[in-house]
Formats: sequence, structure tokens, C-alpha cells
Amino acid sequence: MRLTETERIEVLMMIGFGDRSRTHREVCVLFNETHPDLTPISQSTVTRIENKFRDLGHVRDKPKTGRPLALDENRQLDAVLMVQENPHSTFVEVGSQVSASKSTVSRLFRKHKFHPYKVHLIQELSDDDFDRRVQFCETP
Repeated sequence: MRLTETERIEVLMMIGFGDRSRTHREVCVLFNETHPDLTPISQSTVTRIENKFRDLGHVRDKPKTGRPLALDENRQLDAVLMVQENPHSTFVEVGSQVSASKSTVSRLFRKHKFHPYKVHLIQELSDDDFDRRVQFCETP
């Protein structure tokens, strides 16, 4: 679990400075006692937070690398709403409606935790199947 920026600042405050400085181990124990509802942090987490503050002057996460999603917020919302209205629509159909490629729509759905699923009916019972099964059971 990732710590929020406020929790990271709290870790720095627990370290202290000057005469009131704590070891990373003490900060780790103090933070875990103060926040029993959170996943416990380790000593290395405290070290990384302090090093980030010393190197960068802040505790915010670095900007994410990689190609940004090609759709603006409105088109993303339109695409998600289309799938909620018609769950059987394909990536290509949604992409043509919002002017995006199939792969862009696929990335968008992964981001919003949607999973492609197609129902394939393999076997189907017909009306006379019950009679045939009864007849098979009665045959010696």
C-alpha cells in the first residue's frame, strides 16, 4: 500500500531534526502504533521517504512516464457509458463512436477495470432432450 503525501510528511515530522531526532527504526514503530489501521511500514520506507525529501525537497511521487491516454475526459466518459448501456458492444464499435482506435479503447477499459467477455453458447437443451434422457436411463 502506498502512503499518501500527508502520511509521508507525518513520517518526516516523526523523524524530527536537531536535538529531537529519532532513528528510522523508532519512527517505523511510532508510525505503526499511531496508524494501526494502515498496512505497517518498514524501516526502509522511512529511509526512502527521508532520502526523497533530502534529494528533491518534497515527498510527492514523480510524474508517471509513458504515453498518456489519447482520449480527453469527456470521450472517456462517453465510452464507459456506452459499455454500461450496451455491455455487448465491441472495442471497435465503441472506438468508432468516440473516434479512437481499438487499442486506445482497450487501454481505457483496463484502466477502469472493465474486462472483455463474450458469451459462447456451446450446448443448448431442446424440447425433446428430456424424453431422450429418460429413455436412455430406462434402457437396460
